[in-house]
Amino acid sequence: MSAISDDELIFDWNVVNRRGRLLATGVTFFDETLRDGIQNPSVTDPKTADKLELIHLMDEIGIHVADIGLPGSGKRNYDDVVAICQEIDRAKLKIRPAVAGRTVVSDITPMIDIAQKVGMPLEVYTFIGSSPIRQLAEAWDVETLVRRSAEAIDVAVKAGLPVCYVTEDTTRSRPDVLATLFKNAIDHGATRLCLSDTVGHATPDGVRNLLQFTKSVIAGMGLRHGSPSMGAGAPDGSTKGTIGIDWHGHNDRGFALENAIWALEFGADRVHGTALGIGERVGNAQMELILMNLKLLGELEGQDTTKLVQYCETAARACHWQIPINYPLVGRDAFRTSTGVHAAAIIKAEQKGDAHLADRIYSGVPAGMFGRGQDICIGFMSGASNEAYWLKRRGFEPSKELIDRVLARAKQSDHILSDEEVLAVVNAPA
Repeated sequence: MSAISDDELIFDWNVVNRRGRLLATGVTFFDETLRDGIQNPSVTDPKTADKLELIHLMDEIGIHVADIGLPGSGKRNYDDVVAICQEIDRAKLKIRPAVAGRTVVSDITPMIDIAQKVGMPLEVYTFIGSSPIRQLAEAWDVETLVRRSAEAIDVAVKAGLPVCYVTEDTTRSRPDVLATLFKNAIDHGATRLCLSDTVGHATPDGVRNLLQFTKSVIAGMGLRHGSPSMGAGAPDGSTKGTIGIDWHGHNDRGFALENAIWALEFGADRVHGTALGIGERVGNAQMELILMNLKLLGELEGQDTTKLVQYCETAARACHWQIPINYPLVGRDAFRTSTGVHAAAIIKAEQKGDAHLADRIYSGVPAGMFGRGQDICIGFMSGASNEAYWLKRRGFEPSKELIDRVLARAKQSDHILSDEEVLAVVNAPA
């Protein structure tokens, strides 16, 4: 740790005029990798063992709830949901299971069956399209939406399961329709409302407006918004007075990560994401980047974030997904440089014996905070300091003659030299 504080090393414009902490008490993270994530048309459905490994990693990185599938969609999904619940129970994990389904009684029944079989409550996320465009395509009217929603929620609540009511395409839905659907869901025992940016339509202004509207609907019913207890609604269809608000965002306009952070600022108490942002079309908010940014903003004090890379790499392997080389935090090049000026600054910081400084001099994300390290390589934009650093790290004496030979080879290249290419120069006769 540097003897000089970060406040002295870095002037942080991000905190100027900040209104306070982003995270209110009781905020939770909801992982959609094993449901929305694997709905991406290019992924492979992970094997059961891989899903269990991911659940353990989600638990370790501080995920509170995971959507573990749609048990009404078929036997394979049903069996995997059972296996995941049993593993959570066996390993005494803190993470809680949730399942998704349409507002159709036949989708809710398997959830009840699994909850009884494994002896633990499943959070039910029951969804229905609410936007005018969806109503037109499906030939639904508002009365149909209200009736179907009430029937599904009633079945789950009667079985003692907590319900989150999900309006698909919330960000393109009319306020009068949303108010009707939200009130109906709460009256029938739903304890959470999920605002869904299903097609990635929202901008931060839309997030703010929708959160403010939803909070006003809840307040207008004489209730408060916040994180409710795990219990379902009371048998008479009422709730215990607290309604949670989820934010579920997609990345079609590139706003998913930003919108997730703003949703917390504007009052959501649960935010959704997936590993690497995998999901329908261009994907969802990236869970690891949500957590990374909140950690950097000082919102996750004491939370271990060193397993975020492993979480992403496991998800990528399980889903047969290629991590882009320039992807933040996890990509091959996230902490890699061959530029002479950048490398020289990092090396000078290390020579001062100050790893803390070296990890921040040319990186807005300290690699060590997330289980990685700075990586200096050799290429056509490198300087002598790159070569000296590379050679010393691998046990070679960085003589001027050897540095000059490696540098000459690098300047002739149009790419970053591989270790094998550098070693070929090192081992060649002088």
